[in-house]
Order: sequence, then C-alpha cells, then structure tokens
Amino acid sequence: MSEPYFITTAIAYASKLPHIGNMYDHVCADMIARTRRMQGYDVVFLTGTDEHGLKIEEEAQKAGITPKQHVDKISAAIRSEIDGLNVSYDRFIRTTDEIHEKALQRTFTKLYEQGDIYRSEYEGWYCLPCESFFTEVQLKDGRCPDCGAEVRKTKEEAYFFRLSKYQKQLEDFFADHPDFIQPESRRNEMINNFIKPGLQDFCITRTSFKWGVPVEFDPKHIIYVWIDALNNYITAMGYDPEHPSEDYLKYWENCVHVIGKDILRFHSIYWIAWLMALGAKLPKKIFAHPWLLFGEDKMSKSKGNVIYAGEMVKRFGADATRYYMLSEMPFAADGSISYENFIDRYNTDLANTVGNLVNRTVAMANKYFGGTVDGPSEKNGTDLDLEEKCVEAARKFAAHVEAFRLADAVEDVISLARRANKYIDETTPWALAKDEAQLPRLKTVIYELIEAIRFIAVLASPIIPEAAEKILSEINCDIRGFATLSAFGGYVAGTKVGEAVPLFARIDPKILDELVAEMEAVKAKAAAESKAAQEKSEAESEAQPVAPEIDIDEFFKADLRAGKVVACEKMEKSKKLLRIRLDDGLGGRQVLSGISKWYKPEDLIGKTVLFVANLKPAKLAGELSEGMICAADMPDGSAKVIFLDDSVPAGAKIR
Repeated sequence: MSEPYFITTAIAYASKLPHIGNMYDHVCADMIARTRRMQGYDVVFLTGTDEHGLKIEEEAQKAGITPKQHVDKISAAIRSEIDGLNVSYDRFIRTTDEIHEKALQRTFTKLYEQGDIYRSEYEGWYCLPCESFFTEVQLKDGRCPDCGAEVRKTKEEAYFFRLSKYQKQLEDFFADHPDFIQPESRRNEMINNFIKPGLQDFCITRTSFKWGVPVEFDPKHIIYVWIDALNNYITAMGYDPEHPSEDYLKYWENCVHVIGKDILRFHSIYWIAWLMALGAKLPKKIFAHPWLLFGEDKMSKSKGNVIYAGEMVKRFGADATRYYMLSEMPFAADGSISYENFIDRYNTDLANTVGNLVNRTVAMANKYFGGTVDGPSEKNGTDLDLEEKCVEAARKFAAHVEAFRLADAVEDVISLARRANKYIDETTPWALAKDEAQLPRLKTVIYELIEAIRFIAVLASPIIPEAAEKILSEINCDIRGFATLSAFGGYVAGTKVGEAVPLFARIDPKILDELVAEMEAVKAKAAAESKAAQEKSEAESEAQPVAPEIDIDEFFKADLRAGKVVACEKMEKSKKLLRIRLDDGLGGRQVLSGISKWYKPEDLIGKTVLFVANLKPAKLAGELSEGMICAADMPDGSAKVIFLDDSVPAGAKIR
C-alpha cells in the first residue's frame, strides 16, 4: 500500500487576478506532487481560492455587483490561470463552498465552548491589503509591517483566540521539530521576531462588514478572513470536530504546506496554535518560498510591471513558463523575472541543450539504423561515465526535491542533458558511421544516448510535463517510474524510435524589443492613471457645492465632532493636501485636507477643528484619510477652516 502524501498551496485571494509571482506556489507544489507520484506515493494535491473579506466586499461595490458574483468571476479566472500552467491538482476548494463554511462554523463553536475563544473589544490598526490587525508597537513607521500600506484605526466588539495560551507549546514544538519550516532562516525569523517576544491573543472576528462566514451562535460577527482561509486545508479533506472523514484521517498528518514567505507567520504560528487547540495532528512541513520579482522590484499594478502567467503561457507555452519559474527561484533568496532572461534561458536550456540533444539523437537512430535501437555491446570509460552521471542525477534530483531546492533539481536535469551532448562530441557517431567495422560501437553509442534521454525525460516530467511526454513518445518508451532510474539500462533494446520532431522552437531575440515596448506602454498607462487618480482625489477633497435639500434624520447621520490638531505637515505627493493628525478622543486618526493653499501646518497645530467623524475612509494621493475637516467657502475662492473654542474637548459631538 502506497504512503499518503498531502500537499497544499496557499489559496489565492479572489479580489483580483494574481500575477505570475503569486502563481509560483502552484508550479512549485505541482513539481513536488508530480515527483512524489512518480516515486509511488498516494498524492492528494489541494489548491483553491480564498473568497471572503472586506477587500472583496469593497471590490464588488466598486463594480456594482454582489460579492458572490465578484468571487465567482475571479475564482474562475484564477482557476483558468492555474490550469493554463498545467498544474495537476486533485482538489480545488473555494471558501464559499457550503461544506467549508459549515465545518468552519462548527470548529469555531468547538473552540469557543472549550474556552479557547472569548468575546471582548478590539482596538488597534487594520491593514486592508493584508486583511490583518496590528498593535501600535507592531507598526513600522506607522504603516503595515508586512506590506507597508496605510493602516486604519479600528475599534469594535470582537472574538479573540487565546494564542497566548499556546506560547510554551509552540516553543516546545519548534524546539522538537527544527526542520518543520524551510528554509531554516525563516524558522529563526518566526522564533526570534514573534514567539520569543511573547504571543498576544488575536482578534478573529469583525462586525464592520458582512461578506464572510458568520459565527454560528452570534451571526453579527464575521469570522476573520485569515482564520477562514487557513481552515480550508482541513475542511477540504472532510474535517469535522466530531466526525472527521476517512480522507482527513488518512492524509492530513502527512501534509506539506507550500506558501510565500510573507504569510509564514499566519501558517506557522496562528494556524499551528489553532490546530493545537483543536487537538488535531500538525502538518509535517512548511516550505516558505521567496518572491519572484520583476527585475529587482516587487510587481505592482501601479508601477505597470505586472506579468500574468496566462500572458506568458499564451505567448511562450506552459512548459517554457513553468521552466523559467522553477529554474529562476532560489531556495532562500528572491528570484527575478525579466523578458530578456526568460528568452535567454529558454533558448539556451530548452531549445539548444534539451531540444537539440533529443532531435539529433533520434535523427541519428533513424539515419544509421532505420530507427531501431539495439542493445549495447562492449562499453568503455566514456560510456560508464555517462551511465554514472545518469544515476547520480536521479539521486541528486530526489534529494533536492525532498529538501525543496527545486531550482537545484532543475539544474540536475539540465546538467545531465549537457553531459549527454558532450558525450556526442566525445564519441563522434558521425565518424563511426563511416566505418562498417565501427557499427557495433555506434549501436552502443546510440543506445547510451537514448537511455540517457529517457532519464532526462522522466526527471523533467514534473518540470515540463508536455515536453517530457513528447520525448518519451518520440523514443517510443513507456518506462517512466522513478524506480526505473536506480540503474542504467531500462530502455528495451530493439525498440524502434519515432521521427525526430523539434521540441522547442528558438525564440527570436528581436521579440524582446516588442515585449519591452509593450511593458513601457503599460507603465506609461499606469503612471497616467495614477496621476489622474491623484488629481481626482485632490479635486474631490475640495469643498463641494451645497447638496440637495435633506430632512433632519438625514442630517443626524453625519457624526460631527471636535478634533484637536496634534500634528500637521505637507504631503510630498500633493500640492494641495495637508496630512493632519487629530486627537479625536477615540485614539486618534489621520485626515487629509486640500487646504495647503491657505494654511501652513503651524497655523493648525494645537487648534480645535470641526470634522466629520463617520465619513467612509478614502485614499487621497495614495494615503488614507479617515474623516473631513469642515471649512467655509469664501467669496474669493479660498477656504476658511472652522475653528472651535479651545475649551471644547477632543471627541465632543457637535449638534
């Protein structure tokens, strides 16, 4: 009976289509899953989409559709991207699946009833892009410590998970399982930066939006999107607190999580503590891979440097795209993608090294022996060296995949192809063909090459599955299990190969100019859109004409309050806006106001102003504004801020 092996990716967030860097999870996990299947494991490979949260609710509102309509569309697009990369997943979960939502609710209730979840009040800083909460001390220069985005002050009733209860248990687990997180540097980061300083209970519900899984016994609370998403790994396998499925019992404890380094804290601390609270077995390993950058920069739509996997597949094919992603990503350092490097690696490794090797070897077998590959006769040191290199490549490949060093495993395959090409130069089969007495030697050379190509094709099948299948078909071989690579000589003598067909057409380097021009056009468009958005934001920050008549009830919807200006400065990105820090009696907030034409920061600091406290937060010039300063329009077109008497306390409501 084969050993179970369960591998997962982080599920893609269904707010927008992810770029190629976000797709590395899937290609990386796919290479591992395909290798494990070749090695005889009973593999289940899980991926999917994360479909709840405030960010999705807001994206849907912008588009004028329901959140479910939005995630249906984005989830389908994400799945299409994954399928386009030829990812061999076994299960695809959506967090809007009823089976997931029900199991999550029952799990939440179980932890509440046993005292691991409690209700309290949360006051802290919330990052919308990361959908994460942070305390004041966790912020970095007043911004999100993970992504650098603006954070918004939040205060609301919430349920908390007793993470602090599992401090000692987590410390012991990490000490007893030193290889649980790979690479080791990431493990050290989790221990030193998060566990050792002391774990705090964390907020796991929200009440300020509705798009999510409600708490079963308190429906006004929505389960925090990260807790929702993390539970997909067990709910997809049929986990239930009372009646776990056979699949869960069989596969779960053999789980490997493949994730990006930026979400390791959630997976290695919050998720592990959550499983400890459930009394569940823990996953075997977490591989937190680095990022795939564009050149030296993170991909960003606002920078216009985003590349999508689907675009690369459409232009160059799935195998070429997979090959670049897997070969270019180091084990611990960030990888890089550029069109120039992509074309160079494709032409050098795939077209020249692998493609030429297969093409000319099959062509020689057909030319010299009518396609029939006879068994070898006497072998010399050159033959034995090639055989040794084949078996060694298979051994190293397995070890590298086991250690998640996938780029090294890819290099093992390419190095073997280079060695086989060198073997052709060493044996000069075209010269042997001229001497009839050398035909036995020529037959040996052709067999050695075809068998080496079989090794290459089998090892390459988790990397470039379509091309590997074509190679095996071209040499007419169905012997492909990993066990067949333990010794040289598996190719059946007397087999007749097919016709030589080019595998990888070289990419004309001239296309690089076209690609660069396209990218520059995208960057220019992004810059123009960013400038237009900034100008619009600044314009919208100015006072508007008198609104249509309203009744008293509508007027009372505006929460007018007194705020004391504790800090004020000009914004570098805007000529009109001032960044104002208000003491609002609630912990403070940031308000951006388009009044720099008429006020200097020193004119406002220490003054008490009238502001709208319940205005929906908005981004102006790339920063968050959490309210609006009230000012009067003057006949000359200027604005005059409405100052209040200094005796009015910060936070006082204005009626």
